[in-house]
Amino acid sequence: MVPYSESDEDRAAALRAIDFRFGWFMDPLTKGRYPLSMRTHVGENRLPKFNETESKLVKGSYNFIGLNYYTANYVADAPEDKSLNKSYLTDALVHKTGSRNGVLIGPQAGSSWLYVYPEGIYDLLNYTKTEYGDPEIYITENGINELNNASLPLKEALEDTHRIDYHYRHLQQVHKAIGMGVKVKAYFAWSFLDTFEWFSGFTIRFGIHYIDYENELKTYPKLSAQWFKNFLKK
Repeated sequence: MVPYSESDEDRAAALRAIDFRFGWFMDPLTKGRYPLSMRTHVGENRLPKFNETESKLVKGSYNFIGLNYYTANYVADAPEDKSLNKSYLTDALVHKTGSRNGVLIGPQAGSSWLYVYPEGIYDLLNYTKTEYGDPEIYITENGINELNNASLPLKEALEDTHRIDYHYRHLQQVHKAIGMGVKVKAYFAWSFLDTFEWFSGFTIRFGIHYIDYENELKTYPKLSAQWFKNFLKK
């Protein structure tokens, strides 16, 4: 999450957005309680409070931290709109957007929510290290998609240079974070194969291997698969 501006309000909003998206899980695991911003903005009537026994039970109950990272947004402070029903979508009092002053935070992928912002994975890794006690981290998902274009010739569909660029630039940032002492133990590209992606179904492709849905699910390695093979040999 990147502050929309340098104002104190937007900086605080970016931290709240992280709390509501990430701290919601990480604070209980490492501190035995929900983030202060969630307790303040949601309240105990909707956000349960851990008793002492529950807090001791959940605190430290992990072997490693798995992080999924794809993209980032600009975050601005948003005043409370009392005409809206309170919900998880409004509690943080933030506005998230992929652009600032008409300029995207990064190139847009096949999905409208996915912008290429490699610096974000570095920021998230360092934030996790400093805020949550320097845990061992496995990057369990990181990837980019493209639209499933049925009219695209197979040869062109396999030439996913944009995916190579995405992973190369993100791995650079991971390497940089490791150099700063972050305990990154593994990196998993999403995904090994084109998959059925939640509400997007088969309309987008994340895989480093192409699945021909119209021809007995035949599988073909994309250019990125060969790139990963060569990368891992080094």
